[in-house]
Amino acid sequence: MMTYIIRRLMLVPFLLFGVSILIFGMLQFLDPIERASLYIRGDFKSEGQIQAAVKKYCLDCPIYEQYTNWLIGTIDSVSGEREGGILFGNFGWSKTTSQPVADLISHRFPNTLDLTIWAVGPIILIGIWLGVQSAVHHNGIFDQAARIFSIVGTSFPTFVFGLLVLMIFYANLQWFPPGRLSDTYSQVVRSESFHHYTTLLTFDALLNGRIDVFLDALRHMFLPILTLSYLSWATFLRVTRGSMLETLRQEYVTTARAKGLSERDVINKHARPNAMLPVVTLAGFTVVGLMGGVIITETVFDYPGIGAAAAQASAQLDVITVLGFAMFNGFILIVANLIVDILYGVVDPRVRLS
Repeated sequence: MMTYIIRRLMLVPFLLFGVSILIFGMLQFLDPIERASLYIRGDFKSEGQIQAAVKKYCLDCPIYEQYTNWLIGTIDSVSGEREGGILFGNFGWSKTTSQPVADLISHRFPNTLDLTIWAVGPIILIGIWLGVQSAVHHNGIFDQAARIFSIVGTSFPTFVFGLLVLMIFYANLQWFPPGRLSDTYSQVVRSESFHHYTTLLTFDALLNGRIDVFLDALRHMFLPILTLSYLSWATFLRVTRGSMLETLRQEYVTTARAKGLSERDVINKHARPNAMLPVVTLAGFTVVGLMGGVIITETVFDYPGIGAAAAQASAQLDVITVLGFAMFNGFILIVANLIVDILYGVVDPRVRLS
């Protein structure tokens, strides 16, 4: 198992290099003057500032020098300080929010991660349960209802479902508001008495003993979680159902039944564990999608996560910010893919022995 993990870890630097080449290649669609203007803070950019940026960041140099400078930055000859360099966390300046892109990501990502942590449990557990039950009761009433649920869920646009639950639960019932926190509790979180231990609001609220803040945060996250869960349940149901039906037809399942094992043991100990390989893949990339920022969901519910920030940057043609998000999401995807590969080896020993 350790050899299998080491082999997968050795691939990570090459994948990161490939992602960086792809992102850097996107910048080459802009001419040096346009790229120089992306490094200048503020709306007004004089000719002198642009020429200085071209020289400073070597934007008229050969392509390999530009890539090296973009990757590791340059050392200022006067101050001796490093300027730029994505390897050192400098993704550029966000004109959308007037702050470094790295700061924007660090401020918004904890909100998205908080949402992911509370959404991933209902999405995966309920989705798998629905798929397993649908396969076990093949062509029964539960299976027919589940298939209708799946078809509706996969064909329902995210923004339509989001607006629908907003109208029902916020506009009409006024139970679950959009946003992140109520104004009263926002002031509590910004106060000096509230300590930020993890940067995750719900966990910090619990660590501060503020159950009221915790419940208010969950109340604001309920509709995004419901939207993400419903649309994901449909996909998990279809994948799990198909894998379970195929597994239930295998000879070892028939043998287990012939030995007199109860149907519950056949399902839980023999069929379900062996049907989980495609579900592990789906679960891994579902988490990636959530952590990378669910753009439509966060935008509809005015949730201040990384997805909403990316949508705002795209709308304002903030190229540097968008590419910074793309680089960050690429890193998340590579890490998640590594975790999925390792889980493959845990779930199915044949994978790590091949």
